[in-house]
Amino acid sequence: MKTDLNVDVHHLTRIEGHGNIEVQIKDGKIQEARWDVVETPRYFEVMLKGKHFSSAGFLTARICGICSFGHCLASLRATEQAFGITITDKATKLRLLAKHGETLQSHILHLFFLAAPDFLEVPSAIPLIESHPDAVAMALRLKSLGNRICEVVGGRATHPVSLLVGGVARSPDELPGLRDELENALVDLGAATELVRTFEIPDFHRETEYVSLKGEDQYPFIGGRLVSSDGIEKAEQEYAAMTNEYVDQRNTSKWCKLSRESFAVGALARFNNNYHLLHPQALETASTLGLDPVCHNPFMNNIAQLVECVHIVNDSIQLIDALMESDSELTMVPVTPQAGEGVGAVEVPRGILYHHYNYNKDGYIVKANCVIPTTQNNANIHHALNDLVTKYAEEGMKSDRLELLCSMLVRSYDPCISCSVH
Repeated sequence: MKTDLNVDVHHLTRIEGHGNIEVQIKDGKIQEARWDVVETPRYFEVMLKGKHFSSAGFLTARICGICSFGHCLASLRATEQAFGITITDKATKLRLLAKHGETLQSHILHLFFLAAPDFLEVPSAIPLIESHPDAVAMALRLKSLGNRICEVVGGRATHPVSLLVGGVARSPDELPGLRDELENALVDLGAATELVRTFEIPDFHRETEYVSLKGEDQYPFIGGRLVSSDGIEKAEQEYAAMTNEYVDQRNTSKWCKLSRESFAVGALARFNNNYHLLHPQALETASTLGLDPVCHNPFMNNIAQLVECVHIVNDSIQLIDALMESDSELTMVPVTPQAGEGVGAVEVPRGILYHHYNYNKDGYIVKANCVIPTTQNNANIHHALNDLVTKYAEEGMKSDRLELLCSMLVRSYDPCISCSVH
């Protein structure tokens, strides 16, 4: 018996921004299987033109309420490269600690409030307050901790004020108390792992190229070389050759490709390319949850996010120990603007974020470019959706179940659509 199926989702819920899923199957043959971004373009690069270096980080932090620290850090790194500035070791550690806070709160938000309802068979996170009150309380504690780290280091939970060109404005006094909170969070992460073990991950694999920063002596988050699972490696400044943006007529977001028709960035990409640099406890969590490199199941990005949370909490403890043992109080270096060009690459929760600025001699931006992780993922979401529909249409799946799986696939990438339409 040949199947007719239709999936029409306008707009998908529990993601950021507006995107549509369209699937049409007639007589068992796929007529269409699409992921389309329909968000209005924002043109934030144009807003940077003519801005002084001292305001660029504050302005770009407003691009995204989830990745505000990531945008700020990418902006600062691009500016510091352009001006030939090297920040202090203490400032480097503080920035990484702030980045960890953002990644923790974002991963927990996605995993337990946006993705978990699908695995626990409820329409949203609201019913979980009654059905899984302990899990909701655990997730709220972990997300609050991420926000607290950002607030301690950056001065605010979003839109940081302490991260500046040249370093970090101050060395916070609250680090000892923050360390205690991080130790307590390890218990919550154990409970989170046990809950996620109950999730039934769809059995779907699609051979994919994964792109991330390349870790040298630590799991990468801020700056460094770029690497793909297909063996391509480039310098941070060669980001354009790694992303290869192009226009798809059905999308307000650009698409990207490298060795294949598409590639993926994000937690699973970082894990696949850098798993050997994870904290031992994070590796143990990955093993417990059945995540091994190189994994080609996009649904396992949810699992990779939890693995990264375990790494982040443990690494944050080590960072605080090193900061408290440091004799140096220097967190800022002098800044002298000059004509130049710089690129900043930062692993935000959803993948590599690039900021690229050209400055004049007075420190004003002449030209800017930003390439967003979801921009890099959108083509891969589209092609993975087609393969998913092909697999399950052949098995005679009903429309409602197919719609759920398609929605879960898109959500697994944790897309931030409003940022992608640059």
